[in-house]
Amino acid sequence: MRADIVRLYRTVHSWTGIVTGLILFIAFYAGALTMFKEPLERWVTPPSAVTPLALERADELIAATLALRPNAAKDFTLALEHGDGGVAGEQPLRLIWEAMRYDPAPWSATLQPDGTVGIEQLDPSGVGMLVDIVHRTVGIPGDLDIGTMVTGVASALYVVALVSGVIVLLPSLVKDFLVLRVGRNLKRMWLDAHNIVGIVSLPFHIVIALSAVVFGLHDQIYDALDEAVYGGRMRAVMMESSPFRAVRKDPTPAAMLPPTEFLARAKALSPDFTPIALEYHDANTRSATVRVWGRDPRHLVRREGFVLMSATRGTIIDTEYMPGHQGSWSAMVSAFFALHFGSFGGGVVRWTYFLLGLAGAFLFYSGNLLWIESRRRTERRAGGPVTQSRSTALLAAGTVGVCLGCVGGLSLTIAAGKWLNGLVTDLNAWHYGVYYAVFLASCAWAFARGAARAGSELLWMAAATTAAIPLTSLLALAVPGLGLWASADLIAVDLVALAGAAGFAGLARATGRRVQQGPRDSVWSGIASPVGMKAAE
Repeated sequence: MRADIVRLYRTVHSWTGIVTGLILFIAFYAGALTMFKEPLERWVTPPSAVTPLALERADELIAATLALRPNAAKDFTLALEHGDGGVAGEQPLRLIWEAMRYDPAPWSATLQPDGTVGIEQLDPSGVGMLVDIVHRTVGIPGDLDIGTMVTGVASALYVVALVSGVIVLLPSLVKDFLVLRVGRNLKRMWLDAHNIVGIVSLPFHIVIALSAVVFGLHDQIYDALDEAVYGGRMRAVMMESSPFRAVRKDPTPAAMLPPTEFLARAKALSPDFTPIALEYHDANTRSATVRVWGRDPRHLVRREGFVLMSATRGTIIDTEYMPGHQGSWSAMVSAFFALHFGSFGGGVVRWTYFLLGLAGAFLFYSGNLLWIESRRRTERRAGGPVTQSRSTALLAAGTVGVCLGCVGGLSLTIAAGKWLNGLVTDLNAWHYGVYYAVFLASCAWAFARGAARAGSELLWMAAATTAAIPLTSLLALAVPGLGLWASADLIAVDLVALAGAAGFAGLARATGRRVQQGPRDSVWSGIASPVGMKAAE
């Protein structure tokens, strides 16, 4: 390939990476954590003291709750298990409903041992929601649509960076593939690591990039399709494909079948389908429906699928969203979602996506570091001052502050959730407050101290905040009087955090050595170099 073409694509790859690198680091790091956001929620939430309820008594719970709260009949859910794949009976069956749409604190009803109904307003920890929102909006506060659109635009540039990066690597791909040259030339080692991670995980990155463009810019894409393809009838077409299209409103009172009947019919339809919840709509009327939500790891679905039934007759109304019973178009769309969310293949895929997400975050962090180091060498060859420009120093500080601020903020807000639970009235707001306080303070610290010193210091901060997660569980076991708790089935959360803390500590030590011993004309050196001074490599 011609050298000028390679140089052109190297420039495109560098600048698209620089423009989007910090945004995509946050999206990938938080995205890796979303693979286990349900265990994180459970780690933060104290164990329930309510006695588990037999499934056969679920209809009793429904009747008693609706007698007390008739407004809940419009739309409520019978939760059967933990959201991350637990077994029915691990937690008490409960009804959940929202007093208003998108209510951050929904209501819950459980059946007490004496037969009475216990109703409470849930105060979810919100840590899972925070991680998901940071992933989707890169933490941009305010309107979610704005943050999502920013992520979509960054993802579109990310596609350009992927294509240009592959073209740049083509001439040396065979010779240098999977070659990691460890030695005194740190830039060469970082470049090898960057290239290895990028090539090995390329299929994953292509899927994530293209799907993120659709998710982030879906409003704009739908508007364009509505004009160009559907002639302004897109909403009507979507209504015609709704699973509720055959349901006619009929408010006449009617008795509903027991929940066990719906579960049995769903099992008969697909033996490998595992129900996790029953969502009722217009309960106790002739038009009442129930969606049996569940999983089937054999198929690609968007997190969960469902079969729609009549709640009074038990007849199956629609299977378009049930794994294994979808039409070709619905199955293709579900596969698109599943490949982005990793909602297939069970634990193996979840762990794979988790590791690939962390590897993606490393790509963007290392990409910025490589570009910054390349600027020093370019300026030296051009005969310019050895001391790098203010813009390069600001980019280096921004890279350190934003990336490590995100890591430290998420780690500390997870650990703080267990300490604050029961002590504050709005734990969800506290999660956001802790995250943004650490994130903004890290950015300010990086610009005030400079990239070199702040890099080592903020890595130690990331190590300490991440280590706070397993240390909190350890204290819960060692000092029961603190009011904390620990669960053996969530030990994986603590072990992963412990491994992450060790990794950040190792990076902090290596960064500290470079600050003291690295080239004085590097932005990563803690020893200032006079302008124009030519330091040796």
